[in-house]
Amino acid sequence: MAKDNLDFSKRKYILGGIACLIILIYAAQLFNLQILNTEYKDSADGNAFFNRTLYPARGVISDRKDRILVYNQPTYDIVYIPREVQPFDTLDFCRSLNITREQFDKRIEEIKDRRLNPGYSSYTMQTFMTQLTIQESGLLQEKLYKFPGFFIQNRALRQYNYHNAGLLLGYVAEVSKGQMESDDYYVRGDYGGKSGIESSYETYLRGEKGIEVLLRDAHGRIQGRYEDGKYDKSPVSGKNLTLSIDIDLQAYGEHLMQNKVGSIVMIEPSTGEVLCLVTSPTYDPSMLLGRNFIKSYKELENNTLKPLYNRAIQGMYPPGSTFKTTQGLMFLQEDIITANTMYSCAGGYPPLGGRPKCHAHGSPLPLIPAIATSCNSYFCYGLTAMLNNKKYGNIQNAFDVWKDHMVDMGFGYPLGIDLPSEKRGFIPNSKFYTKAFKRENWSPANIISIAIGQGEITATPLQVANLAATIANRGHYIVPHVVREIQDTPLDKTYTNPHYTGIKKEHYESIVEGMARAVTGGTCRGANLLPEIEVCGKTGTSENPHGKDHSIFMGFAPKDNPQVAIFVIVENAGFGATFGVPIGRLMLQKYLKGEVPARDKYIEDRIVNTTILPQTFLNWNRNNRVNDASRSSTMQSGGEIQGSASIQPFSLTPEDN
Repeated sequence: MAKDNLDFSKRKYILGGIACLIILIYAAQLFNLQILNTEYKDSADGNAFFNRTLYPARGVISDRKDRILVYNQPTYDIVYIPREVQPFDTLDFCRSLNITREQFDKRIEEIKDRRLNPGYSSYTMQTFMTQLTIQESGLLQEKLYKFPGFFIQNRALRQYNYHNAGLLLGYVAEVSKGQMESDDYYVRGDYGGKSGIESSYETYLRGEKGIEVLLRDAHGRIQGRYEDGKYDKSPVSGKNLTLSIDIDLQAYGEHLMQNKVGSIVMIEPSTGEVLCLVTSPTYDPSMLLGRNFIKSYKELENNTLKPLYNRAIQGMYPPGSTFKTTQGLMFLQEDIITANTMYSCAGGYPPLGGRPKCHAHGSPLPLIPAIATSCNSYFCYGLTAMLNNKKYGNIQNAFDVWKDHMVDMGFGYPLGIDLPSEKRGFIPNSKFYTKAFKRENWSPANIISIAIGQGEITATPLQVANLAATIANRGHYIVPHVVREIQDTPLDKTYTNPHYTGIKKEHYESIVEGMARAVTGGTCRGANLLPEIEVCGKTGTSENPHGKDHSIFMGFAPKDNPQVAIFVIVENAGFGATFGVPIGRLMLQKYLKGEVPARDKYIEDRIVNTTILPQTFLNWNRNNRVNDASRSSTMQSGGEIQGSASIQPFSLTPEDN
């Protein structure tokens, strides 16, 4: 009897536990249905209400002189609510939109695929087709009653007033799955910035969506606004941007660089504002508009000239002789030399048997003439003296001091321009060479080419232009930026606070004087604009292991109270004086004088009418003619990406630079 009571007591607890578990399961399911899962709520709301998304106007983009570059034009999307779609004439629908039945079916499948369209619900609005013109939407509107469940949604499409600055402005396209997952602002069919300014300032430009709550009757027909719009939310337009770019200067630079490969970067030293950011090749930004976006993008992507590659901030080149200015400054700061220290040159660096070679000039010579004549031997002597100086303890310590100075001058890491995908260039440290040579007792002779901006050193055009701005400022720079003003919003302090290099101002005066003499009687006499403007400059001939050397010019003007710093690189164009200097001359006059004087028109004609293209492009162009003349004129020039280091026996790790 006692045992029976005990068994019954156990069964009672077991049954009670099962009952409690069932109650908990039901409660959890009710919580899920009523709180977590919105499908039934969507269904209930969908029966009574229709929530229409109101898209904001995207912010307008203007140049520094308030000329509108990018604006909005009305366009229309076709949207639908899957559960409200009733049987209709699919072929008639396809004919109205000029698409095939196969395209229709494929689009419906993509919309239902939750991997491509996270958060899909048959109760919520889905985007079927975007960017209809006014004419297309008008034709469809007349017969929209035949296609229940489908609606026309007002949107805006980007438009451009100029054919220039495509890579800088960027483009807008349908957001990806990754963007939707990382930012709940977006749903399938939304558009967002993908590159350039459109991407880096997306959160400012896009604005805030609004909503219009419409009331349905028992048959699902729209009856008007719910409670006279009490629950509506107006969209908030995106913020307008004013760029630091001068679009006339940008267009002129692109004109000079047509049928060439390279970049022109100009900066206002006192503010860090980028005046032009020319990359060649480039493209007309209006190419990447409308429903032909995919076709046009593939055309650009397959072009061997790489017109989607922004050489101004992504191209990594040996800076060549422009880098000698950094060496002179560092040698002065580290007390390795004084401005009067003299080194000899016999057509090359004597301790290494005349290599690297040098051109004819006076010898021996001090620092200022060494800058003016671009003497290779002088800076090889200086680097050797620094790396062998016993005050550092050993060559590794000395070299890391060298590397730190280069970083302080803006090399080796991205500067932080307000554009996506900026590259860092490469400045090695001592561990790089210890690993490369597989020994610690390497010597200055092993790496002597870095003293003249060759070897493993690479930099972007933006970094070298920033060096020119730093020298113009006599020791500081402000991070280069292309946005001058954001509507009702202050700029980030990154773009207003100066960065000091830690090198004394008086040392910069020696380099400035050397650059001034280079223009009046040295290697870049072609940039001489005296008596009107005193220009300081430095040429460079950047060695290229893949072909003919690159032509380089770096400078600023005027010498005192400088208004502009510039860097020019033309790939495979030879000596710096051949193309870099005359292009720099023309660009400086265009900015400082507003026009190129008649006496220099012959220089302009020579530059514009000269083609410097790799053979690979010429072959490609013959087989891939672009019919649209305006398009072909803006898909200008380009070539292979240059600037690989001479020592790369292994993969780089973060500790190597």
